[in-house]
Amino acid sequence: MRLRKPEWIRVKMQGGTVTNKVNSLISDLSLNTVCNEANCPNRMECYERGTATFMILGRNCTRNCTFCNVTRERPDKVNPKEPKNVANAIVKLGLKHAVITSVTRDDLEDQGANQFARVVEEIRKADPKVSIELLIPDMQGRKEMIDIVLDSEPDILNHNIETVPELYDEVRPMAIFDRSIELLDYVKKTKPNMKTKSGMMLGLGETKEQVLNVFKILREVDCDMLTLGQYLQPSKLHIPVVEYIRPEQFDEYKEIALSMGFKRVASGPLVRSSYYAENF
Repeated sequence: MRLRKPEWIRVKMQGGTVTNKVNSLISDLSLNTVCNEANCPNRMECYERGTATFMILGRNCTRNCTFCNVTRERPDKVNPKEPKNVANAIVKLGLKHAVITSVTRDDLEDQGANQFARVVEEIRKADPKVSIELLIPDMQGRKEMIDIVLDSEPDILNHNIETVPELYDEVRPMAIFDRSIELLDYVKKTKPNMKTKSGMMLGLGETKEQVLNVFKILREVDCDMLTLGQYLQPSKLHIPVVEYIRPEQFDEYKEIALSMGFKRVASGPLVRSSYYAENF
């Protein structure tokens, strides 16, 4: 039996001329956004602010995470025009902060690293003042591919832990918690001045003790920023919500995380990795 959504998790539908403009621009430039592909509850709000999180390397993922709404069909061909198209969209939207993510592409020899680097290059050429946040997959832990991304010099390197290690087999069966932590650690050791960021979904059955342990592990690798949000089941085919975490608990987690040394923390039921990232 699916849990009934509490009042604090319900999203007011929005839409308007700005939303239409963003959707048209995305379509005209043959781009994808994680906002649409992951069915983000905040996408209309973000579109009305003229912001979007661009998802490169196609629409189809090679992983089988049970929480994610992104499709898992045959991966798309890498579009050589995509980096310039993303840069053009950022300029046309007047963004000051750009968030770029991707599906996981285990099928590609470079894991998609070179496409990330080309996107950063094109954005820098189009508008050097734009700050760039990359939300990357784990690149199978291959440091030579992570180096390609880091050498492009994004302002923020984001890699989401998603959940506590005790739930990985059920929630992220093709991912490895320690590998994700090692990635964040490697970023800081390779580029000490680069800001790192990670995020978690809550409500999958994790305990408070397990959540706080992840905070501790992230701080041990000097992760700078943290996002915490409520998991929402995209469909009956996805892993169900075990619990709706109350807003007060999110507030408590934020205070604890800040006290542990995170420089920035966004914590709330509807928070997502790139929600108000421009203010983060």
